[in-house]
Amino acid sequence: MNFPFLPERASTFSDQIDALGLVLTSLTIFFTAIVFALLLFFGIRYRRGSKVNRAKPQHHNLAMELTWSIIPLILGLAVFVAAMIPYTQIYNPPANAEEIFVIGKRWMWHIEHTNGIRENNEMHVPMGRPFKLTMISQDVIHGFYVPAFRIKRDAIPGRYNTVWFEATRPGKYHLFCTEYCGTNHSEMGGWVYVMTPGDYADWLKRGGTQGANDARVETAAEQGRELFTTLACSNCHGTQDTVRAPSLVGIYNRPRKLLSGQIVNADDEYLRGAIRKPEDHLLEGYGQVTTMPAYRDDQLTEEQVHNLIVYIKSLGGAAGSPVANGKGPRTAPISNSREGSLGRPAHVTSPGLGGSAAPTNGTTPPTGSTAPGTNGTTPANATPGQPSTAVELKSGAQTTSSPSAPTRNTGSTL
Repeated sequence: MNFPFLPERASTFSDQIDALGLVLTSLTIFFTAIVFALLLFFGIRYRRGSKVNRAKPQHHNLAMELTWSIIPLILGLAVFVAAMIPYTQIYNPPANAEEIFVIGKRWMWHIEHTNGIRENNEMHVPMGRPFKLTMISQDVIHGFYVPAFRIKRDAIPGRYNTVWFEATRPGKYHLFCTEYCGTNHSEMGGWVYVMTPGDYADWLKRGGTQGANDARVETAAEQGRELFTTLACSNCHGTQDTVRAPSLVGIYNRPRKLLSGQIVNADDEYLRGAIRKPEDHLLEGYGQVTTMPAYRDDQLTEEQVHNLIVYIKSLGGAAGSPVANGKGPRTAPISNSREGSLGRPAHVTSPGLGGSAAPTNGTTPPTGSTAPGTNGTTPANATPGQPSTAVELKSGAQTTSSPSAPTRNTGSTL
């Protein structure tokens, strides 16, 4: 009968976590043994009828009390520090970690690689390279657990969680859900396949498990760009800040000042929130109401939202840049705005990401307003009621730019 005491060690965290577990187990056994030994000793020695002198019972012993207080305290603090180190490491991926997007839903794991390959209840990775798992749940809380990697992270509805690993041994390893998620919880599992770099390169060439030889799989960024165009996001968000909306070029990990005065970092969580609930992420200077539609769960899946975020990230980022009125570095010139996206006068407005296209039924917007996707002016070669040429974001290049003009007092996100 093969019943190993511990699962296989297949990641860089395995030895560290196992050592910590061994220390905790040893300390538990040691102190439990002391307590039961003393209990047994005093139980026998002072049992009823024993001839032990009980005339002068001792109720206080300072040396003994300090000993059993200070030594466990020191050991407890040592264990805390030893546990804090891998905890902070596991949940803070290195900068060179490749991202894999994980969606938990009853009762399966959906995996999407940045190169566009998708898997269900399987994940293929090469050994010797760090991978960051960005995960979210589509329904209830799920627990992503790979015992051989010694990693566990909850997938929670409405927010992203991250964890990372670096596999060290080729093989096939169990993937479990550790949170009870309903009737078929016990069936919600899968496998992680760790491959040699050469085998993984061949797997990629085949387009993954579901692909054919020489199959062309769109990357997550490419799928996000197509969705960005389909939703007419480029009608408002171009490569330059305008009176309608701030540019999305270079905003990733850049400080943003909200209408409330709060300064937030434009990370994945912020971008997701601005897409799902734009009314909660109004930027200062764009008014108090947004015309950007809110893309709820029934309109965009978590996978589609993730692809949009990956595309926005591909436009560049400015981590660590100042908040000063949007004047931080960008990957594309911002020549159409005096103050950028953070310090605009209150009358300057914009719908946020995903503003709907202009009406195409022959009607023109009412006086004092503009159709989403336009800049408040009608080009000379355009017919009334038709949208102006959209600005497409591709690697920081602007296809068409249009002049700015004040619009009605509505807010902008992102």
